[in-house]
Amino acid sequence: MTTAASRRSDRRISPVFVGIVAVMAVTGWATWTGFAEQPGVAVFLFVTAAWVVSLCLHEYAHARTALHSGDISIGAKGYLSLNPLAYTHALLSIVLPVIFVIMGGIGLPGGAVFIERGRIQGRWKHSLVSAAGPLTNVLFAVVCTAPFWLHALDGVPAAFQYALAFLALLQVTAAILNFLPVPGLDGYGVIEPWLSYGIRRQVEPFAPFGLLAVFAVLWIPSVNTVFFDVIDSILRSLGIDEFHSYCGQNLYRFWNSADQFCALSR
Repeated sequence: MTTAASRRSDRRISPVFVGIVAVMAVTGWATWTGFAEQPGVAVFLFVTAAWVVSLCLHEYAHARTALHSGDISIGAKGYLSLNPLAYTHALLSIVLPVIFVIMGGIGLPGGAVFIERGRIQGRWKHSLVSAAGPLTNVLFAVVCTAPFWLHALDGVPAAFQYALAFLALLQVTAAILNFLPVPGLDGYGVIEPWLSYGIRRQVEPFAPFGLLAVFAVLWIPSVNTVFFDVIDSILRSLGIDEFHSYCGQNLYRFWNSADQFCALSR
């Protein structure tokens, strides 16, 4: 029988997550103050740590919503501790998203908490469980862009502005990709409870390949252009121009030669 003490330990914040938050805080401070000798390294560590934090919160939102929807097995699986090592597929949820950020600046959707859907009753609850993760990315994007659309950038160092802009870009791309109604992504999970049993059975075999199919389509130059045009439009509506997001990515990839335009503007 599960004791109250064990239930509390299931929900205790993991030291691993606390460590990641500490890295984010220290490197954010270094980016803000210009303490780091190479600002690109500080920006890289700050954005990467913040991105991992957002991935943990994404999975936590799925788990917490599932718990309140009826899946009481969530706590015992360690999902409420915010420990990324507790995920069913830490590689898919943490490692690959970080690699994609480093390689291409795309917010790869995570997603590796095993939810016992049979414990959850009601289509709306199933949809909400799926939507909770990407809605966290939306909230994270709002927080990152707030200084821009609130016109509160006076006194904010340029390097920190660039870092926030790039982090916002990652959150927006993650939210959009996650909300696509493609099998295997959260967007499909939102609409799946409302589909007929026959359609769900036909679509089910394609779920493991949904994310790969999305990235294969994004590899098409014309589709890629349209996709990032949409991202840029959303960011502009939130007060972030292309210059800030471009310079953020340029500064993040410090191992490449720096763009003098961005460097002179800092």
